[in-house]
Parts: sequence; structure tokens; C-alpha cells
Amino acid sequence: MKKALKIFGIVIGILILLLIATPFIFKGSLEKLLLRTINQNLNATVAWEDLDLSLFSSFPNASLKLNNFSAINKAPFKGDTLASGKTLTLNMGIMQLFKNSSEVVKVDAVTIDDAFVNIKIDSLGNTNYDIAIKKDAPITTVETEPNSGFTFDLKKYEIKNSRVNYADQSANTYFTLTEVNHVGSGDFSQEISNLDTNTDAFATFRIGDIEYLTNNKIALDAIFKIDLKNLKYTFLENEARINELPLTFEGFVQVNETNNEVDITFKTPSSDFKNFLAVIPETYVKQISDVKTTGNFTVNGMLKGIVDNTHIPRMDIKIASDNASFKYPNLPKTVENITIDAQLKNETGLLKDTYLNISTFTFKIDGEPFRMNGSIKNMTENPFVNLGMQGTLNLANIEKVLPVEMEQKLSGIFKADVLANFDMESVEKERFDKIDARGTASLTNFNYDAGFKYELKVANASLSLQPGVFTLKELNATTGQTDINASGNIQNLIPFLMSTQDLKGRFRVQSNTFNVNDFMASETTSSVNNSEGKVETSQKTVASEGVKIPDFLNATLDFSANKVIYDNIELKNAKGTATIANEAITISNFTSNIFGGNIALSGNVSTKSEIPTFAMTLDLSKIDIDQSFEKLEMFKFLVPIAKALHGSLNTNFELNGQLTNDLSPKLSTLAGTALAQIITAEVDPEKAPLLSALGDKVSFLNIDRLSLRDVSTNFNFNNGKIEVKPFNFDVKGIDVAVSGTHGLDKSINYNLTMDVPAKYLGSEVTKLLQNLDPQEAAATTVALPINLKGTFTNPQVSLNAENAINTLTKKLLAKQKDKLIDKGTGLLEEVLSGGTKPDSTKTNTTQQQQTTQQQNTQIIKDVLGGILGGKKKKTDTTKVPQTTKEGN
Repeated sequence: MKKALKIFGIVIGILILLLIATPFIFKGSLEKLLLRTINQNLNATVAWEDLDLSLFSSFPNASLKLNNFSAINKAPFKGDTLASGKTLTLNMGIMQLFKNSSEVVKVDAVTIDDAFVNIKIDSLGNTNYDIAIKKDAPITTVETEPNSGFTFDLKKYEIKNSRVNYADQSANTYFTLTEVNHVGSGDFSQEISNLDTNTDAFATFRIGDIEYLTNNKIALDAIFKIDLKNLKYTFLENEARINELPLTFEGFVQVNETNNEVDITFKTPSSDFKNFLAVIPETYVKQISDVKTTGNFTVNGMLKGIVDNTHIPRMDIKIASDNASFKYPNLPKTVENITIDAQLKNETGLLKDTYLNISTFTFKIDGEPFRMNGSIKNMTENPFVNLGMQGTLNLANIEKVLPVEMEQKLSGIFKADVLANFDMESVEKERFDKIDARGTASLTNFNYDAGFKYELKVANASLSLQPGVFTLKELNATTGQTDINASGNIQNLIPFLMSTQDLKGRFRVQSNTFNVNDFMASETTSSVNNSEGKVETSQKTVASEGVKIPDFLNATLDFSANKVIYDNIELKNAKGTATIANEAITISNFTSNIFGGNIALSGNVSTKSEIPTFAMTLDLSKIDIDQSFEKLEMFKFLVPIAKALHGSLNTNFELNGQLTNDLSPKLSTLAGTALAQIITAEVDPEKAPLLSALGDKVSFLNIDRLSLRDVSTNFNFNNGKIEVKPFNFDVKGIDVAVSGTHGLDKSINYNLTMDVPAKYLGSEVTKLLQNLDPQEAAATTVALPINLKGTFTNPQVSLNAENAINTLTKKLLAKQKDKLIDKGTGLLEEVLSGGTKPDSTKTNTTQQQQTTQQQNTQIIKDVLGGILGGKKKKTDTTKVPQTTKEGN
């Protein structure tokens, strides 16, 4: 017994070892066989990352798994991905591994996981999935045994969590399935067998520009009769669901050599009106099972005909309901008198002849009826729309009749009596004369969260429609402090409502108060009430979002406002024209009263890019310097010294740069030029350390009594630096020339040259000037250079006084020398005439020279004291002895 058990254990051990070793033994040959089969049968580039072979995961079968596989098309879809996926698993009997290379390997099951299938049909009818090598086509691969390869003797296949795209450009038809899970089982070895399938996915279906399904949940549990010989697939037992709408099918699909043949009918298995609510996606409508309904709702359809590059099946799909109602148990209101009569039809099998006709769609809430009807013809080429709308709808009732999860609450009364006929080509090409729309529409007490700090409240808005002319008769709205009254003409109301174009038109806009700050973006934040544990919501301004110019506007506004508030600036009697397009606003002919003066502005602002930009020309006339300095950040940057000025000025700016999110200029990005003209101004040096420091350094410059009039200068600014072009002004008879730069960091580098009258430079200079002609003395000046560095709050004042002193001294000495020469000439003439003794003349000349040298030294000391504000000392002067004449 022990021996038998031992032998049995050895056998089991050998089997386990074989199960472990077999994948390594056969993996290489199976991978080569698979590649050879693919190359023999498919005209595509197929690849995978690696191949695994396992005998344990699907025991007693073997499992061949391809990881990260792909199939890439060749011409005419070269480079397109036909299929890709995470894994492709082939299950087969273990004995299939032991077949030689000339035998066929049978595959029992296929599983595909996380796959993407991309089916394309181009405008010429070429299909990217037609990759099977034709039997009569030459095989370009290496010669192999004729009967070797794989055959699919499937009992089961499965597709998990996959996606399918179908795009038929020739028929302008597009179909997408996402989150596809599909299982099929049957015996494919028989010519005729039954295939049991289970499918669920999310579907989007579009023909042309009309979308019939939008990410709708679909499911199909069906048994098909499979005729592999004739490639015919017939519906047996089945039930499909679109969202929660049930449908059953009868008929077949047959694949022919040149086309496909379809003969299918479908209907709702019951006529309960809940079927209608089931059409609405579950994301928006819930608790369908608890809804109380009356009346009926039915869907009946037929698809019959040939499918090829030219034709689609003829169709007749009808949706009907009569005098129905529904009410959700937890909601207060009922939707009553629901009548629906709609039909999707094609009688020719040509795609362009498909049309949708809604003869009736009516309902009533709170006794207020609403009715719509219309049709869409020539759907795939140039759709022609006929639309009628009459009735009253209280928007607040939407949430009271349907448990919809809306992004924001709606309120307001919408009334309409409109008829419209138009074709889409006229809409796209803006041939508004071809758009026949007539009637009226209005909206009252409408509140809308537009993403601003405050709700946008529309008290009333009314439209009048006539062929080719849409008139906004009035619009009265408020948000925060802002009130708006508007009227005008809308060029393209229909294209705008169909979301194909921006709103175009010209409007007159008036406002008593227009606060730009009201249009800041906002966000909802949550906070917890600690005492009760309740979560409360509040709104706050989000600087990162900022003001955004609407991207749906392409309009011109002629506006006027009694008061405009921008940040902390208030403009009065503002008017001008604004053109809005492409998330940018261009302003022209803007005028207003500001800072006690006037403003004229033209320019543009764009919020399309992540960082807003602007360019403008600004003319400020007779504005109050105090007010402008207090409220204009840019003015503080451009003219910091204005803080010490009281008066008025004119200024012109030509600027461009970037903006902050609240549309204030980023000073470091400014570029352009400016002109400033001080009309009249008094100076308060206590408000400007720079002026105080200058007054302290130059004692004769009486800053306390300084006033300016008609002073003009030009600025250039770039990258945060202001370059002040040379300009001159007068301070009590002293001409001052100024030039230099200052920066955003308040750093300064200015050069001043003061043309100082000599009379300001001390008493000794005054005495010397007395020897000059009075007019000449008054005109005698010296250029005093001063350099200002540091910052506006901590200035450094330096004087280059030596050059000024030397210049003045040389000038005075030259004048003294000239006088001495004149005097010496007179003495020489006297000697020649015998009137003076030579010894006496020599003595007097030497004494005069000594006296002049002493005076020069004292003059320099005296001038420095005068400039620097030092105390003047009384200095004894050497008296020059009188020269006497002796008689003969």
C-alpha cells in the first residue's frame, strides 16, 4: 500500500512538474504559430508586448494570453489603430499544445479586456476593418505548411470594459459605445446554432449634426439563431433597454457578399407612461418605480431594406402618448395633459430622405399649457427646420415636477408665441433673409447664477421676431449694485440659440450705476457650524478666476452710465462704444468726468489668454492731482512726486501691457509713452522726503514757497522703469532742468541742473557784483549740478559745487583783471605825462594784487557757505590805501 501511494505521489509530482514546465516548453512554438497565422490571414501590423502561457488559470484547459496588443492598419488607413487592448486570452484544450506544426490548433474561448475598437468608413466607402487577406491574394510571408495555424471552434467569447467607435463618413453616421461588457456562448462548430448573449454599454448615436442618443445606457439580453453557412442572424427571445425603456425585437440581419440585409421590427412590451420617463437618462431622473402615472406611451418601429455604401434600411419609428400625466411622490406638482405624436421616417432607403416630424407635444403645469410642434427634413445634407412654440412655462416648476439634478436653481416666467422656418446652410452662411421667424418671446423675474459675485436678476426681457429682423425690445437686469437697461437688434438669434454662432447685434445699453467689481467671478465655499454641526455655504470672490469677457458675444454696445465704479475709482457721465468679440472688448469714443476733470479713452482689453492684456490711449484733462494720486495706483508709479502737489494737471498716456485678474494694470509690464502737464500746483514738501532733502541741501531754494505753473514733461516706460525726458521749470527766478529715471521699487536716478543767479551765493559775491554794471550783475548766473539717488522715501542728494564755484570765481576774476588792466593803462598814461612817480606806482600795484588774492579766497568760502546753508562770518577786508598825486 505504501509503495502504491509512493508511486501515486511520484506520478502526481511529475504531472505538476509537467504543468509548470509545459508553458516554457511550448510558449515559443505557440507564439511563432500565432504570428504565422496572423500574417497568413490579416493585412495589418499586429503586435503585443509579451505572451503568457498558463495551465493553471483555466485548468483543465491551457490559456494563451497576449498583453498590451494592437492592430495597426495599412493603406488606405495607414497608421490608424484598428484595435488595441490590455489583454487577449485564447483558451484551448491542453492536448492542443502537443500538436505538431502541420496540425490545426483549435481555440475554445476568447476573452478581450480593456479593448478599443476603431471602425472607420471613409467618404469613398473604404473600410478599415476589411483586413482579411483574400484567398487569391499573394501571400508575402515565409512559406508555411498549408494546414497549420489556429481555427476558432468557439464555445464562449467575452468582451470586458471596452470601447467601440464607429465613424461612417460616407453616410455621415457616428456611433460610440463605451463601458462595453458583452458575453456570448454557443456552439460555433455547428452550421446552425443558438447564440446566447448579454450586453450592456453606454451609447451615443449621431446622424449629421443631430444626436439621437447621448451617452444613454443600453442593454440587450438576446438569443440569436446563427446560420453560419448563410451568415444570417435571427432574433429569438430578447429584451433591450434604452436607459430604462424596454423594447423587444423580431426579425433578422443577413450578411451578403456586397451588402447587408435588415428586416427588424420592435416595440415596447407595455404601454405604461413610465416608459416615457425611462427615456430620460438616469443621471437626471431617478425613482421611476415610485412615479404615479396615467395614460400611455408606446414606441413602435420598423427597419427594413439593404445596407450598403448608398442605402440604409427604410424606417418608420413612431412615438405616441395621449392625455397622460405623471407625479413623483416627493415633489409637489403634476405634469398633466401630456400628448405626444412623433415619427422618424425614411421611405426611400436614401439617407438624405430621413425626416423627423413632431406633430404634437403638449403638457400643462399649474393649469398653464405649453405646446411645441415641428419637423426636420433633408437631415443629412442641408436640414430644413420648421418649428412652432406657444405657451407659458414657469422655470421654477422644472424642479417641482422632475427630480433633476440641476447645476443651479432656475426661476422666472417664459412666454413664447413663435413660428420659425429655416435651413442650416442659411444659418451657417449668415443668410438671415432666408430665416423666416416671427412672433414674440419674453422672460420675467428670471434669476441666473452667471458665476459672478451676485446673481443676475432679469426683471423683464422681451423679443420681437420678424423675417430677417430680431429686436430686443427691452432688457432690465441687475447684479449687485449694477443696473442695466438694454435694447437693440440681434442679427443671428436662431444660430445663437442652436449654439452654432456667437450672439451678434448692436445694442443700446444704459445704466445708473455700473460696478465692474460686480462681475468678478465667485465660488461657493463650505464652513461647518460647530454648535449644530451643519454645513453652510457662502460665496466669495476668487482672484484666480477674475473678470472674463463672455466668449459667446460678438456685438457692439453703445453705452452710457451716470456712474461707473472700477475698483475704487468712480467715473460720472460715462459714455462710448464697446465692441465685444473673441473674448476681447474694444472701446472707442469713451468720455467721462473723473477727479474733477475729464477723461477720454480708446483701446482694447482681451481675456482670451490666461493672462489678460490691454492697449489704450488715455487723455486726462484738468484732473485734481490729490484725487488722482490717492486712487490711481498707476499714477503713483508714474509720477510719485505728485504726492506733494496740490493743483490740477493734464496728461496723455499711450500704454500696453498685462492685466491682473481684476483687470488692473500689472505695472511691471507697462510699455508706452506719456505726457504730463501741470497746469498749476502748490508744493507741500512735508509729503515728499525728496523735496525736503533737496531744500535742506540747497538753502537758498525755498521749497516751502514753491508753486508750479505750465510745467510739461514726457515719459517713456518699459519693464518697470520710467524714463523722464529733460524738462525745465522755474523756482523763484531759478531755472531748473530735470531728467532721469525711477522704478517700481521707488528707486531714483535724477540729474538736476539749477541755473542759480550769483546774487544767491553769499554777501561777498554780492559786494563783488557791485563792481559790475547793475544789469550785468543781475544777469550773472552759475550752473549748479545736483544728483538725486536712493529712493523717493530715502533720497540721497549730492552737489558738484566745486565746478560751479570755480566757474563763478574765474568769471569774477576775469572781470577784475579786465578792470585792473584798464586802471594800469591809465596809470601808464599818467607816468608818460609826468603826473606820477614810478616808485609810488610799483608800490600801489603790488598792494592791489595782494588784496585781490585775499578776496578770491574769501569769495570761495563765502559761496560754499551760501550754497550749503552755513553761517556767514563777518570778514575784515584789507583796505587799499589811497594813492595821492604830488604836484610838481
